Amino acid sequence: MQSIKFSYRKYIAVIALQIVMVMTVLDVTLVNVALPVLADNFHISSSTVVWIVTIYQLIITMLLLPVSSIGDLHSYKRTFLIGVVVFTSASALCALSSNFTMLVVSRAVQGVGAACVMGVNIALVRLIYPREILGRGMAVNAMCIAIATAAGPTIAGAILSVATWHWLFLINVPLGITAFFIGWKLLPQNPAVDHKPRFDRVSAVENMIVFGLIFYALGNFTRKGDVVLSGVLLIIGLFIGYFYVRRQFKHEQPLLPVDLFNNSMYTMSIMTSVCSFMAQNITMIALPFIYLNSYHFSTITTGLLMTPWPLATMIVSPIAARFVERHNPGVTAAVGMGVFVVGVLLLLYTGSSPAEWNIAWRMAICGVGFGMFQTPNNIVMVMATPMHRTGGAGGVQSTARLVGQTLGATLVSSIFAIIANELNAVHFCLYFSIGFALCAGVFSYTRTLGHKSELHL
Repeated sequence: MQSIKFSYRKYIAVIALQIVMVMTVLDVTLVNVALPVLADNFHISSSTVVWIVTIYQLIITMLLLPVSSIGDLHSYKRTFLIGVVVFTSASALCALSSNFTMLVVSRAVQGVGAACVMGVNIALVRLIYPREILGRGMAVNAMCIAIATAAGPTIAGAILSVATWHWLFLINVPLGITAFFIGWKLLPQNPAVDHKPRFDRVSAVENMIVFGLIFYALGNFTRKGDVVLSGVLLIIGLFIGYFYVRRQFKHEQPLLPVDLFNNSMYTMSIMTSVCSFMAQNITMIALPFIYLNSYHFSTITTGLLMTPWPLATMIVSPIAARFVERHNPGVTAAVGMGVFVVGVLLLLYTGSSPAEWNIAWRMAICGVGFGMFQTPNNIVMVMATPMHRTGGAGGVQSTARLVGQTLGATLVSSIFAIIANELNAVHFCLYFSIGFALCAGVFSYTRTLGHKSELHL
């Protein structure tokens, strides 16, 4: 009876994880909607106000692997709770910001807290859920992220219609306090290990420089910034990255887990993840252009047409998690990418003036495919790593997602710069999306060969 009660208490701890995950996702979508309001409030240009989003995402990218390593070596629970405190405090500072500089600095601090949470989230899920039902924990993650993504614009609009922009950040404070106390009481500690390697501070600094320069340069390309400066920063980042990667091979438990790439299943999972998120982001960025400018839908209608995708992902993810408890998750993920390709192909051939419903069900098919893919792919990636390295593996997983999304955005920007006709540019983007999705499906299926016994929960 005692063990049942303890398990029940551990599952309640998932609430803390999901509250904070929803907060970190919402803080991107809410602020995106509020950017015109913030630009007007602080009397700054549209290109300048984007820094409120850019700095948050850049800090997360720079810190994901270092904080994941700290979690592996010390405590996932402590790292998570520190992240919650930092994120919640920074949210209050954002709301209290009296000028743009203070808001940007507060957003950077928010990024530190978000990185701490994201870096150990998967590791904590793996500690809480037994191996047999780990997929359900992954599905809860995917479902909460999908809900936050779908509801973000609506929530932002509702808040801004009755209150000032400050409340976009203030709503995090009571949620953060709640998550902290639940996590403090109920989250599990790391399993005991005989030996803990030292944290590699030099690699942490190199990691921040490399990812900071590369992601800033790629983001600057998408924002059509200084091409020469972006190119120089990208080259410097890659140059330092060469020495950073070389250093990782000398360490027992490297910050960038290069040793895990000796596992072919793990390597293929990372490649699958990057390709899939490139496909997703290319499609999500390109489609609004054709909805607004070719089909002449309103901004509100365009937003609503994007919603069936995350809603379908939210519904399908837990079903996929149950399914892979008895079936091969690698094959399931590959089939999911196939369904996604069908959805994008259907979007390519909607006609010149389609009705809203005729687009909505096609968007839903894309979401179904991605829901079938996402949870099984995450399961394969996590199960391919030792328990005491789950933090690092989770950090790489999140980094792979960010890499895929950033490369996808950069590719869309490049295509639009090269092809003058907007409709043709969107079509090219969707063809690229199909290509990357097919690569993800092939990688996903290929990794099942020779690993069938390892892939069953």
